[in-house]
Amino acid sequence: MKKALWLGCVLSLCTLGVQAEDKTLRLGIEAGYPPFAFKNADGSLGGFDYEIGNALCAQMQVRCVWIEQEFDGLIPSLKVRKIDAAISSMLITDDRKRSVTFTDKYYATPARLVMREGVAVSDDLGELKGKRIGVQRGTTQDRYASDKIEPLGAQVVRYGAQSEIYLDMVPNRLDGTIANAAPLDEGFLKTPQGKGFAFVGPELRNSLYFGEGAGIAVAKGNDELAQRFNRAIASVRANGTYAQVQGKYFSYDIYGN
Repeated sequence: MKKALWLGCVLSLCTLGVQAEDKTLRLGIEAGYPPFAFKNADGSLGGFDYEIGNALCAQMQVRCVWIEQEFDGLIPSLKVRKIDAAISSMLITDDRKRSVTFTDKYYATPARLVMREGVAVSDDLGELKGKRIGVQRGTTQDRYASDKIEPLGAQVVRYGAQSEIYLDMVPNRLDGTIANAAPLDEGFLKTPQGKGFAFVGPELRNSLYFGEGAGIAVAKGNDELAQRFNRAIASVRANGTYAQVQGKYFSYDIYGN
């Protein structure tokens, strides 16, 4: 009788362990993209992506485990099941849809070009001929620059993180950078490091490159997890959590239309 009771307890504990494991999500993030993701002075993660991710996990009643890596490693990590989802300002594009399944968007802002104040750039970007333009490797901006900027005669310089680009912008090792407008504004132009720089040229909204907004990527075909995230996104927008998190980082609505 005691043996049977002991065995039953062991099986119950095992079952609880399996359930707890099932309620853990490994979330991939690239932490060098303020204000969406960054490292605090104590080494902890912060940023809009990080806080929204935690809010979504709380809404789904699951435990989040964050795994940091470079942006261009996120999709490969999903493919080999190293992570369950990537919440890292990944734009929803047809090209990426061939590799991963996306949720609905959780924000949408255009891409922009930043250069020194006073530089004039027309809609056709022809003034970029001979310029050195930095992009983060593996991003939609990288692809856009390859297809549209390099043929103009510009030199596209690729980096592992957007923060590395800013370090080369200040001493004029680069003439400009193309990235998402929100992190360019909040994470560079509004900081002391961005003094003397400004948005130039048109907003870049070509859906072929810049997609439908930023979404959460999960493994290809994992529609169940994507739909769980979709329901959570709708819930945090409806209950005010989204607005509360957004207000910490932006003075405007980044969700878009």
